[in-house]
Amino acid sequence: MQENKDNPNKIVWLLGITSFFNDIGGEMLMPILPLFLAYLGASGLVIGIVAGLREAISKVLQVFAGYWSDRVGKRKPFVIFGYFFSGFSKIFLAISTIWPLAVLFSATERIGKGVREAPRDAIIATSGMRHGKAFAIQKSLDTAGGILGSILVFVLYSILNLSFKTIILVAAGVIFLSLIPVTFVKDFKSKPQKQNIIQEMRKLPKSVWLFIVVTSFFAFANYGYMFLILRAQQNFSGFWIIAAPLLLYVLFNIIYAGFSVPFGILADKIGRRRVMMTGYLLFILMSVLLAIFNNLIILIIAFMLFGLTYAILQSQQKAEVADLTPDELDATAIGAWNTVTGLVALPAGFISGYLWELNSSYTFVFGAVVCTIGLVIFYFARKLNWF
Repeated sequence: MQENKDNPNKIVWLLGITSFFNDIGGEMLMPILPLFLAYLGASGLVIGIVAGLREAISKVLQVFAGYWSDRVGKRKPFVIFGYFFSGFSKIFLAISTIWPLAVLFSATERIGKGVREAPRDAIIATSGMRHGKAFAIQKSLDTAGGILGSILVFVLYSILNLSFKTIILVAAGVIFLSLIPVTFVKDFKSKPQKQNIIQEMRKLPKSVWLFIVVTSFFAFANYGYMFLILRAQQNFSGFWIIAAPLLLYVLFNIIYAGFSVPFGILADKIGRRRVMMTGYLLFILMSVLLAIFNNLIILIIAFMLFGLTYAILQSQQKAEVADLTPDELDATAIGAWNTVTGLVALPAGFISGYLWELNSSYTFVFGAVVCTIGLVIFYFARKLNWF
């Protein structure tokens, strides 16, 4: 196995700190984005499309960025550009005055994530630290930044009475701080790959492609946090119509950050696939509760379950891809997984938004049904040793 010769703890923690600062700025945007779009006049269908579009753009780009990173044998330049672009593009989102422009810039803002993520994850995968622990540390620091960011947005909006636009500009400024720690990361340099992207993807093991197909069911089921925010709004009025969803989003991030590393360590000990199946079950339970009930207690439980689901799946699915792939193809494989699941997210967002317009509970029924189908397929795929 080829590994980065630098200290693996240093590499993982520096990239984790980079993610921490980036996510402070990113999560200052995330909980207010659906509220900002609604404020500008966007419908539930439009918000669903935005959710799918943002996911698709960030993930589809990853296969190309991952391939090009493998092709040139360098990772770090892609990572630096990605973080810079995320901060720069938020400025244009902040100055949007009509919802079509906000939709455009909220979508293009994800280009930075699409460029940086696969190369960054490839550095983590080749750091020398065990994959489950390494990805969990990075994701935990990322989400810790999310906690601070979501607390900041609550303070800035609900207490200091700053506008959505001002908060987004502040978020852009914070993101530029993430460029500092990443400059100290020693780049992983591999032998440049001379084949085209199709040839590179053909080199991926069959088990990787089977895993990608099976886990795409969760991507199709995952209606995302935006509809939890909108669901929360249905239960409040006045000051709390925005303050309460922001506080629930803080709860989600606390659970997400607090359980990412423990689940990563557990996955390395008892098997990643068992832990992932637990994540799918938690998502199904959350969706069923949201489909049937609509009150504060259920919302609190739902946001907690969503945090547990993300603590498991956001790092462990990626770690499983890395486990199934040779080191020199890590970026291409992670990019391929993200691209396929991102493409699936686009129609999923449209369907979720359309169902929301009909009846908000239908969105959660859809998520529960599709995820259940995916869980059954995952179970038999595991039994049949497809991956």
